[in-house]
Amino acid sequence: MTPTRATLLRLNKTIKLAIAGHSLLKRKRDGLIQEFFRVLKEAKKAETVLQEKYQRAKVAINLARAVEGSATVKSASFAHKQKAEIDLETRNVMGIIVPKVSSEYEVQAFHQRGYGVIGTSGYIDDAAEAYEQVLKNIIISAEIETTLKKLLIEIDKTKRRVNALEFKIIPNMKGEAKYIRQRLEEMEREDVFRLKRIKGKRAKVVDKLKTF
Repeated sequence: MTPTRATLLRLNKTIKLAIAGHSLLKRKRDGLIQEFFRVLKEAKKAETVLQEKYQRAKVAINLARAVEGSATVKSASFAHKQKAEIDLETRNVMGIIVPKVSSEYEVQAFHQRGYGVIGTSGYIDDAAEAYEQVLKNIIISAEIETTLKKLLIEIDKTKRRVNALEFKIIPNMKGEAKYIRQRLEEMEREDVFRLKRIKGKRAKVVDKLKTF
């Protein structure tokens, strides 16, 4: 890099921009971390609810099998035709595009599940409802988990940028600016020294001319 005042001015301007960018990225990183912990709290809550509902569903299905028999339970499950249609959209979280998962899937009334009411008992109804509740909570958890992963990726990316600016890019540019300033000062001192020598020689010439 050529040590000129124009170069130094451009470098100082770049350093100011880098410092401002570093400050913005730090604020973004802190905001992302705060958002991450908020979503993490939601994820833990959703996971707890999902586990509880899954445990209830397992108890319900085991009870239905014990009372009705596995063949009857399996037959009733095949009769259940409702599908969990999922709509995927996007939303913006701290500048990150994350998926928004929605579904119109609802827990069915016992007479809407497709299997005959006659020949089945409330145990099968309870098991079916329990697993429908599990499915609803899986959809909720999927959105939260995906958002959490996206936030983690963005936090890691932002932290690397912050560290690169703080520990490498800005210090390197400041070192270059310091070198240019020192070089310019040396050049100024050399110019002053040369100027003094020229003045001294000129003075000697003038003195000699005065003797004639």
